[in-house]
Amino acid sequence: MLTSMTRLPLNTLPAFRAVAELQNLRAAAERLHLTHSAVSQQIRGLEEQLGFELFDRRGRRVVLNPAGEALLRSVQCALAQLDDGVQTAASVARGASQRLRVSVLPSFAQRWLLPRMTRWRERHPGLTLEIETSQQVADLQREGLHAALRSGRGPWPGVVSDPLFDAATPMIVLGSPATTRQLADSHPETLARQPLLGDKELWRQWFAVAGLSVNVTPVATFNDAGLMLQAVEQGLGLALSRELLAADALCAGRLVKVSPISVDFEPADTYHLVYPPGLRDWAPLLALRQWIRDELERSRETLTSRNAAQAPTGKTESKR
Repeated sequence: MLTSMTRLPLNTLPAFRAVAELQNLRAAAERLHLTHSAVSQQIRGLEEQLGFELFDRRGRRVVLNPAGEALLRSVQCALAQLDDGVQTAASVARGASQRLRVSVLPSFAQRWLLPRMTRWRERHPGLTLEIETSQQVADLQREGLHAALRSGRGPWPGVVSDPLFDAATPMIVLGSPATTRQLADSHPETLARQPLLGDKELWRQWFAVAGLSVNVTPVATFNDAGLMLQAVEQGLGLALSRELLAADALCAGRLVKVSPISVDFEPADTYHLVYPPGLRDWAPLLALRQWIRDELERSRETLTSRNAAQAPTGKTESKR
């Protein structure tokens, strides 16, 4: 039996975690790049050291028993902290090269981040930003990433989650200049007869807030907001989008705000910058967080000035 004077064999804990998660010794061996027998010996050695079994053997499968489940909860937390520490140390060791690897949603990268990269280089000429775009939730530690930009409600386990802006950022109706010129007016009844792009439920809610009950049938849906806005620019229809994501296209005149009605959908997903706790105070990550916040504020100010200049006589209507 393990006593207070007995040391827990820490070298066996990665093997224990892998076997517990995969429920298969051979699969765990492949993950750890060890032989099947080496993993089996580590598990047996851990159980002998503890003085009790951690798994029930069921043919080729090994399933945690209650004692194993209790140990796994502590081991996962401890190893996650160690993983963060290793990543922090590695990042510091690579400090001379100043490289920051970030996973970003394609829509955010295309519509907002890339147009601002010139200002990033001007502010941080010695800090290389490596951008990987993906719709999937990135595993930061496994994929060697320092941070990721995610869309959701958060928080996510094992990472720090910084909301970049309020989930209630208004969504507005957008169209191309050519499409907008063809509209007789911007009344909801008129818009309901136009080709609509995007999520059916969001459109239904928008029309409901606008005082109209309609059976919405979008002509196309998208799994990426950037592609949808590109389709709008090409005149394929109208779309609902967060105003901030479309800020550059609005200011450049590639997109037009079709209706004065903007709606805050709640609860709603928003953008978060996520990163391992161990990198919270790492200088390159601090630089990225501050730069993103500064650029978001610049976008807000630009939109506010533009909207004020284009507003007719009354205030723009906003509904919840």
